[in-house]
Amino acid sequence: MFENLSDKLDRAFKVLKGQGKISEINVAETLKEVRKALLEADVNYKVAKSFTDTVKEKALGQDVLLSVSPGQLMVKVVHKELTDLMGGAMTDINLKGTPAIILMSGLQGSGKTTLSGKLARYLKTKKSRSPLLVACDVYRPAAVDQLKVLGEQIGIPVYAEPGVTDPVSIAKNGIAEAKKNGNDVVIVDTAGRLAVDELMMDEIEKIKNSIQPSETLFVVDAMTGQDAVNTAKAFNDRIDFDGVVLTKLDGDTRGGAALSIKSVVNKPIKFIGTGEKMEALDVFYPERMADRILGMGDIVSLVEKAQEQFDAKEAAELQKKISKNKFDFNDFLQQLQQIKKMGNVKDLLGMIPGIGKAVKNLDIDNDSFNGIEAIIKSMTPLERTDPSVLNGSRKKRIATGSGTDIQEVNKLIKQFEDMRKMMKAFTSKGGKAGKMMPGMPMRR
Repeated sequence: MFENLSDKLDRAFKVLKGQGKISEINVAETLKEVRKALLEADVNYKVAKSFTDTVKEKALGQDVLLSVSPGQLMVKVVHKELTDLMGGAMTDINLKGTPAIILMSGLQGSGKTTLSGKLARYLKTKKSRSPLLVACDVYRPAAVDQLKVLGEQIGIPVYAEPGVTDPVSIAKNGIAEAKKNGNDVVIVDTAGRLAVDELMMDEIEKIKNSIQPSETLFVVDAMTGQDAVNTAKAFNDRIDFDGVVLTKLDGDTRGGAALSIKSVVNKPIKFIGTGEKMEALDVFYPERMADRILGMGDIVSLVEKAQEQFDAKEAAELQKKISKNKFDFNDFLQQLQQIKKMGNVKDLLGMIPGIGKAVKNLDIDNDSFNGIEAIIKSMTPLERTDPSVLNGSRKKRIATGSGTDIQEVNKLIKQFEDMRKMMKAFTSKGGKAGKMMPGMPMRR
């Protein structure tokens, strides 16, 4: 996500490296590169020009402190403007009403039905809500079945009326069903439609006017770039939606939609889809996204993801084991599995300040852990709890059982012992352990 844009902005700021002061000339040169980087990321031309004009005005109006270089000052100004460009602050979803009604709208193929399921799961797990999904896509034969499968997967009921072709009546009946069963949120999944299709646009307008949702979300595929922004404008002109959800931000996207959409339609991005799994839905924080674009990492989001997976009681018990040097391969395996649940490993590493650039050319994914897991699972219960018994013949058996070789087994055992020593030293100095990321293999 935004990898190319980050690289180009980084190169643009190097124009100011070693400069003693910010001048009209070196700012112009830097911003020419910044504008070029934004346009290549498929940012709307007017937005890119307005952005660089604002940055220039603010950069030239600031004195460079002795402790700050012109390059650092420019990064600070660009960071602030990028944050403002994407909305400034996080905008929460509106859940007023009994039940709160959320209307999903968007183009065909934008991932709207999957997103409806992800949003239902988010509201259930993060907001302690009791959602009902309502299937109002009466045109795509598999849409109702898809929503039912997703609902079953996440443990959320789905209301559907097979054979009925009036989405307005289905939506109304779904809301009545929610009231009857005590569901406090209704998510209405509608058919994907083209902005130029007048009949379909009339239909979504009718649905909205009929059910009066507390929140109307426009779902759009971020990989469509500038087209996403144009489509958002067409939809907003018709149904005046409340917020945007950008899907497929984990793909090879240039990021232009995320940077342009707020400026063009004046509606906030509320969520971003970052993967295929049902938990791959994140609240959109403009400042954190600006951090990531400028290579500053996103440690707050990383900690939040970790807190979702790590149980406080388990962490305390783990710390006790570490302090007594009782941390074993069972604990190590459990830590690996928890890290995998947090999301894509390379994305997680990119959230650590300074690490993103270091790992961008490395081939790291969750499969990188498979060899480690295979080795540990090929150990006996005794070998996992007491690694000191691992002699030559045992290692040979483990290598054969895991489909690896003796060198890989030895390497893992050494890494494990080094990590165990480091963790014990860390806890003995009063540090907190139990949420540490173990070493992992990286392939070039």
